[in-house]
Amino acid sequence: MPYPLFLMALLCFLAGACIFSFLNVVVWRLPRGESPLGGRSRCPACGRELTAWELVPCVSFLVLRGKCRDCGAKIPGRDFWVEALGGVLLIGCAVKFGPGTVRSGLTFVLLSLLTVVGLMDWDTMEIYDRFQVAILLCALAAVVVFPEVSLLDRLIGALCVSLPMLVVALVIPGGFGGGDIKLMFALGAFLGWRHTLLTGFFALFGGGIYAIYLLKQGKAGRKDHFAFGPFLCASAGFAIFWGDSILNWYLAFW
Repeated sequence: MPYPLFLMALLCFLAGACIFSFLNVVVWRLPRGESPLGGRSRCPACGRELTAWELVPCVSFLVLRGKCRDCGAKIPGRDFWVEALGGVLLIGCAVKFGPGTVRSGLTFVLLSLLTVVGLMDWDTMEIYDRFQVAILLCALAAVVVFPEVSLLDRLIGALCVSLPMLVVALVIPGGFGGGDIKLMFALGAFLGWRHTLLTGFFALFGGGIYAIYLLKQGKAGRKDHFAFGPFLCASAGFAIFWGDSILNWYLAFW
């Protein structure tokens, strides 16, 4: 890789990791009723305020070997992987949409919101309305930033998965949560109907495999529920980066 490209990729990774490091704070504090902006980070075990060098994304985790410097409590490995994910996603946006472009920036904002939604839903089985509103605002911006997706495509996208989910939720209580339905409405308005259908398909496929795993391992019963939001969020990211390639591959058979 030429040096300028390597440097740009490194800067993108560091920037993305820093942003997602803050998102880790959001995911930890909001469900506990704390402000993400309320003071420096502390060790959850001993309460010691962390120093700046202990908060370097990815690097600090590796240097500290995943443990608090004072009390030795384990730092969740997820923190490291979320920070790394932020770096990879920002590089991916730059590659797909161009470094420093509005398209790249808007897509990264959406992916950041989806990361928070997915992690918080996994932890609490709740999706905050404020994030769905934020995704809907991204969809409104996308009307200008991604004009190739028509308003009709976006309207159909908002309804083509969320409406069937609503019907299922009405017929089968607990079939889908209200947060999942609203999330797919907002996502569909951003993605358009083609990528929204892909998102729904991959989410059902991934969620189905996970449900089978839980049943086989005896970790859940047939009437138990699990967070579906993470599968929707991950599938939307998959559709954003590889949706066009998958659709072109599929249409080549016709």
